[in-house]
Amino acid sequence: MLEVKGVSKSFDGFMAVSRANLTVNKGEMVAVIGPNGAGKTTLFNLISGILKPDSGRIIYKGEDITFLSPYEIFRKGICRSFQIVNVFQRLTVFENVQLSVLSREKKTWNLLMPAKKFYVDETERILEQVGLKEKRDTVAGFLSHGEQKILEIAIALGGKPEFVILDEPTAGMSPEETVMCMELIKKLRHEMDLTILFCEHDMDVVFGYADRIMVMVRGETVIEGTCDEVRCDTLVQEAYLGVSDE
Repeated sequence: MLEVKGVSKSFDGFMAVSRANLTVNKGEMVAVIGPNGAGKTTLFNLISGILKPDSGRIIYKGEDITFLSPYEIFRKGICRSFQIVNVFQRLTVFENVQLSVLSREKKTWNLLMPAKKFYVDETERILEQVGLKEKRDTVAGFLSHGEQKILEIAIALGGKPEFVILDEPTAGMSPEETVMCMELIKKLRHEMDLTILFCEHDMDVVFGYADRIMVMVRGETVIEGTCDEVRCDTLVQEAYLGVSDE
């Protein structure tokens, strides 16, 4: 469904992503892991169109999307959340999700009808799916950190995606919130037939939920494989997971 082929990106001579390769098949849940500064977020920004690569190609469902804008990629069915919470803090939970639906349907400018009348049922349905329906009228800035991360997922779902990119979805969450969030993502994946690409520093989350893993070190792809293949790889153990004295 998604192929990243030899993609590179540098900033003022610093190579953030170097000839990275990644394949995500339809229906998979694939994790990208690596040390801080490995290039994971930069890779996600390249896939979602926020950044443009210096070289390489990004193919989605057989189409080259390498140089499409973020809104064009959004309308192709690729949606994402961010490492740092990125919601409209002064809008309600309902309005945050409704805006995503309005953007998908190109209804962001209409002088004749108030926006609050558009796609109410769909917005309510998304909030119910993620467990935020009772918070629909709460101003987003008053939500807990964990609830704001869930709201970000709901905003992504407003784009009616086929492919969802999640940048550290459980960052800053308690262990209980982490389990709740990942179980929600797992449920949505099956209910909505989603393909999911995510990055995480919590190895229990990665090995507990990912079908396959891609490991990045210094911007490069070290290995792509199953959880067992990655866990047993000597280079991964030395560069990231660590090895015992034995």
